Amino acid sequence: MTGRVAVVTGGTGFLGTAITRRFLAGGAAAVCIPYAVPAEWERLQGQLAAAERARVHAEAVDVADEAAMTRFADGVRARQGRVDILVNAVGGFAMGELAATPLAEWERLMRLNLTTAVVGCRSVLPAMTAARYGRIVSIASRAVLAPAGGFIAYTVGKAAVITLTQALAQEVRAHGITVNAVLPSTMDTPGNRAAMPDADRSGWVTTDAVAEAVAFLAGDAAGAVTGSSVAV
Repeated sequence: MTGRVAVVTGGTGFLGTAITRRFLAGGAAAVCIPYAVPAEWERLQGQLAAAERARVHAEAVDVADEAAMTRFADGVRARQGRVDILVNAVGGFAMGELAATPLAEWERLMRLNLTTAVVGCRSVLPAMTAARYGRIVSIASRAVLAPAGGFIAYTVGKAAVITLTQALAQEVRAHGITVNAVLPSTMDTPGNRAAMPDADRSGWVTTDAVAEAVAFLAGDAAGAVTGSSVAV
C-alpha cells in the first residue's frame, strides 16, 4: 500500500491501532483517523515514532454523523488529493437476549455496528468513484457464522455489515472499488481480558493477525477479491 491514503474509523482503538500501525509499516502515505476518545488518540501517538506520527492525521468526529464524516472525508481528499482505502473498524458489543434488550440499547448497537459502516462508505465513495479505485474493508464478527443467543443486537448488527458488504460490492465493482469484510473471532485485547478473566484465551486471535487480513484486502494484490467475508 505504498503511497496510499487510508481512512480508518476506530483507528485509535486496540484493533484500530494494530491496523493503523500495519498500514504505516506497509508504506501508506497517510492514515487519517476520525476518533471519539481523546485518551485513545494520546495512547496511539505514544506508540508511534516521530516519522510515523507525521503520516497520521486525526480529528474528533462522530462517525455515525453523516455530515461530520463527509466533512472529514472531504478534508482528507483536499489535503491528500485522494482517498484510496476505508476501514470501518468502529463497533460495540453488549450482552442481552431479545426480550431483555431495551429498544434504545438495540438502536445504540445498530448505530455503532451498522450505521457507522454505512456512513463511512457513503463519505468516501465520491472520491473513490471519481478515481475509479478504492478498497473498503469492514470489521464484522465470526460470531455471525453460527449465531448464538445472548447478544442478539450485536450479532444482527454485524450480520448486517456482511450483507452491506456483499450488496455494495455489486454496486461499485464497475468503478474499480472492492468491498470486503473481516470476521474476527474473540480478539485478545485488554478489554476482553477484563470482561472475561476466566476464559480460555488459547483460541483468541491477536489484533495483529486481524490487521494483517485487513491489510491484504486493502492492498493492490486483492484487486480481484470483492464481496468476500474473511474469517480470522
